Amino acid sequence: MKFKAIIMSLAAIVMVFTACDDSKKKDAEAATLAEAQKMEMEAQLKAEEDAKMAKMEFENNTIAALAMGNENFSGLVHHLQAADLAETFKGEGEYTVFAPTNEAFNKVPKATMDNLMKPENKETLQGLLKYHVVSGEWKAADLVKAINDNNNKYTVTTLQGDNLTLSLKDGKVQIKDSKGAIATVVTADIDASNGVIHTIDKVVMPKQ
Repeated sequence: MKFKAIIMSLAAIVMVFTACDDSKKKDAEAATLAEAQKMEMEAQLKAEEDAKMAKMEFENNTIAALAMGNENFSGLVHHLQAADLAETFKGEGEYTVFAPTNEAFNKVPKATMDNLMKPENKETLQGLLKYHVVSGEWKAADLVKAINDNNNKYTVTTLQGDNLTLSLKDGKVQIKDSKGAIATVVTADIDASNGVIHTIDKVVMPKQ
């Protein structure tokens, strides 16, 4: 009987230690799970914050944002807003904009611009502005190479659908429109998050 009692006591002790071990194991597993969940949550929050910052940086450096922040483009911005095109250049995509300065717009007869600003001529105004935009990002070096590779005459198709002919003169890129008028790039490679801006000294005009 004593032997049986000893065996039962030992068994009880083993069960106690086993229970303690199981409890410690479960506590350790719970702590590990909690730590993993914490790390996952922190990683998710960081990813969301990084995405938020990247979006903010993108929006602050779009073609539209840069134009709005440059007093030399106030005329261009005004016309883009009137044509409901400003939002286009705030979004995703890659564009090359040959952007006329305020001085360039001032060279256009006032009556012509006043007529384009009428609500019934909104589509025509949109066409004029799109005539200054090419799809894709064309840095100055890319334009110069394309011009040199094509015997100083390279044609690009604008978003408006009509063409512009690019050439080099005295080291500067010149742009001939469909009516034969020529504009010159005066400031190149204003880098934007959705493309690039090249400042030009004249408003180019499509055929229609």
